[in-house]
Amino acid sequence: MSGVESAGEPRLLDSGEAALVVEFGSTVDPAISDRVLALDDALGVDPPEGLRERVPTYRSLMLHYDPLMLDRETLAQHVRTLVAGAVARAGTPNLWTLPCCYDDPHGEDIAQVAERTGLSAATIVATHAGAIYRVYMYGFAPGFAYLGGLPKTLAVPRRASPRPPHPKNAVVIGGGLAAVATVPMPTGWYVIGATPARLYAPEREQSFFIGAGDLIRFEPVDVATFDALTAREAAGEPVARREEAVR
Repeated sequence: MSGVESAGEPRLLDSGEAALVVEFGSTVDPAISDRVLALDDALGVDPPEGLRERVPTYRSLMLHYDPLMLDRETLAQHVRTLVAGAVARAGTPNLWTLPCCYDDPHGEDIAQVAERTGLSAATIVATHAGAIYRVYMYGFAPGFAYLGGLPKTLAVPRRASPRPPHPKNAVVIGGGLAAVATVPMPTGWYVIGATPARLYAPEREQSFFIGAGDLIRFEPVDVATFDALTAREAAGEPVARREEAVR
């Protein structure tokens, strides 16, 4: 289904009087995400006058525009022309390595995940750290990065009711997805670790330094290393490592 779905023409949907949603599919699929991000890149390079903001999601791109400067049909036709031209991503995605501490007190929900999956804590850590994740989108809270690529053995459903607030930069799983949750808040996800890397920092020139479409892998570190890396990050030294991903 996803292959056929990802190859068809997108649906153009109005969202109020000043936003157009370009919908490429209905599933969490890398091919659909690639089309969303390719259109986002193309509009970033050549935006029509009056286009105010582009908001990519798993399967769609929302375009906020000024209707006094740009009419809906002109924008829609520009989108159709770009899509018909089979636009591609403007660059190669980055692969980021994020340190992650799974030990207490950071991996506070690992025991519950173990109970749900029947896996040992060590297997949960090794499985989570052994995968490569795709950043599909940011949403819900500042810097909350939704990640695909969670191994199926860790695909626990989300909680029936939220747990108490987690610490900042929690690494969480739930509902078949993974995430990095930068802001403390109650959640239905399971907290299995934390990263000292700050994915969101409003004082930086680039508040979100990892882009949608980039890849992430987690590198296990112990508590002492986590604390040392947290201090370095607080002093302004980024601890995430970047390399160019192979497509």
